[in-house]
Amino acid sequence: MLKLERFKAVLGISLPVMGGMLSQNLLNLADTAMVGRLGPVDLAAVGIGGVANFLAMSAMLGLSPAVQAMAARRKGEGAESVMAEPLNGGLLLAILIGGPLSILLYFLAPAAFGVLTQDAEVVTTGIPYLQARVAAVMAIGINFSFRGYWNGISRAKCYMITLCSMNILNIVLNYMFIFGHWGAPALGAAGAGVASCIATYAGSLMYAILGLRLARPHGFLRRRPSASVLRTLLRLACPSAVQQMSYAGGVTILFWIIGLVGTVELAAANIIVTLYLLGVMPGIGFGMAAASLVGQALGAGDPDDAARRGWEVVGVAVVVLGLIALPMVLFPQLMLRLFTPSADVIAAGKGAIILAGIGLPIQAVGLVLTQALMGAGDNLLVMLLSIGCQWGVLLPGAYVVGPCLGLGLTGIWCVQLLYRVLYSAAMSTRWRQGTWRTIEV
Repeated sequence: MLKLERFKAVLGISLPVMGGMLSQNLLNLADTAMVGRLGPVDLAAVGIGGVANFLAMSAMLGLSPAVQAMAARRKGEGAESVMAEPLNGGLLLAILIGGPLSILLYFLAPAAFGVLTQDAEVVTTGIPYLQARVAAVMAIGINFSFRGYWNGISRAKCYMITLCSMNILNIVLNYMFIFGHWGAPALGAAGAGVASCIATYAGSLMYAILGLRLARPHGFLRRRPSASVLRTLLRLACPSAVQQMSYAGGVTILFWIIGLVGTVELAAANIIVTLYLLGVMPGIGFGMAAASLVGQALGAGDPDDAARRGWEVVGVAVVVLGLIALPMVLFPQLMLRLFTPSADVIAAGKGAIILAGIGLPIQAVGLVLTQALMGAGDNLLVMLLSIGCQWGVLLPGAYVVGPCLGLGLTGIWCVQLLYRVLYSAAMSTRWRQGTWRTIEV
């Protein structure tokens, strides 16, 4: 049974993370609802653009688990004066890699969008949205480095405060730039991208101010990251980045497959993914708590406690995500109607959203143990399992049942459910094996 003090430790890290992610999902919901009022073309354009942006920024996402694993291990070892050294290294890599990447992706965005869909209206609407989003890739790297640090040292409230502030700003800017309020130009779907870009850079500034106030005693901007720290960061970040890029690429291809079925199905999929993220983000929050607790336990020399921590967080996450999934399973049409008045879109998405809800508690297992394994430094194996399940099961299966067999969005989400089951089973097997116990970070 999960003891009260251990349960409090899980909530102490995961609740602030979930609060921040809830604000992110509320932003996604507001964004989707605002753009949805413009019509199915704009909704489909933002859906594809959002997936493409996820692919673009995935190169930066590996910095978060790398910084978190190293900072948590230093905290467990009691080496508080150097806890921020991994953060310094993450920020350096974010600037050196993310800056040039932002510029390159901005100019590649038109060609990339044309590959993802053949609908000329969607392409025309989506290109400026995507260009605005990829301009913030460097800021994404900075923000994720800070996220890993605050979560790793169990100060997730700093992450929550910054992310909530950033998302509130984003919603206000969405209202301004999508519809042209308060003297701003009415940019339509592109306005959502401009708002996100501005808010992301504002978040980087907020993180920097917090770092100067709270992390200086831990070496923030006072210790130059050593060559060994940078090597370890790259060793941990590269598999995570490849995993994220592969996952984002797979999601991009999945949207391309759905686009072959139809634009209505694409619009429905965008809504379902937005709702699904609302449910899945708390699971990621629990996973981040597991990563920090596992890393700290390993730093303290107690791998048995680290193993228990992983399973304890899994149990909590399954219950919570199961409860969150109930509205999607019980009231699918109502959930879809919140974002679109289109009867065709609602009909196309009804079966898929039910399956998405069923998959939520199953995915909780994989989400938590993925983060726990990365907290222990087992990033390479996580990468291999993730790529194998997605590219070996989900994508070929979705193509066969969707465009080939004509089973629509419901058929594609049946394959999604199978993929969730296999992935969670693979992560559980790896955690039980325990080879992660001896990895040095």
